[in-house]
Amino acid sequence: MTKHNDEQKMHHYMGRQLNNQTWDLLGKIDRNDDERMVYFAKASLYHWRKSSQFEPVNEQRGQWLLARVFAVLNRGDEALSHAENCMDITMNESFKDFDLAYAYEGKARAYASLGLPEKMNKCFLNAKSAGKKIINDEDRKLFFSDLHNEPWYGYPAK
Repeated sequence: MTKHNDEQKMHHYMGRQLNNQTWDLLGKIDRNDDERMVYFAKASLYHWRKSSQFEPVNEQRGQWLLARVFAVLNRGDEALSHAENCMDITMNESFKDFDLAYAYEGKARAYASLGLPEKMNKCFLNAKSAGKKIINDEDRKLFFSDLHNEPWYGYPAK
């Protein structure tokens, strides 16, 4: 095995591990390490980009994760920037199903954190509609569980 292959495996491993650690932090109720969560999400995407298994879907999902992190932290401008990147990739690659639903969810949550209820609601309804079309039952349940989790910053989820 060459050094290059070892590096590729390490980047793949780190991308996955940092993604999981980001999710662990997102799930904490009394989180006091918000910047660490941002660093983990950014580092996860960095390592995915360096992995030999990197594909556009990894970039799309990494952008979505960053949008989610920033929306949870109520940093709406940053959340929207990453949500728009996620949606651009989703449209350019013609992603459907799970990835399309999450792309809309990311934009909806970013708009909620910016206090833009009309745009939030439009994207939320698109997310809900796309979510109903997710083929895999487990993925669909996971999506709707995530969709109905806070934060929505006081905007009613319709």
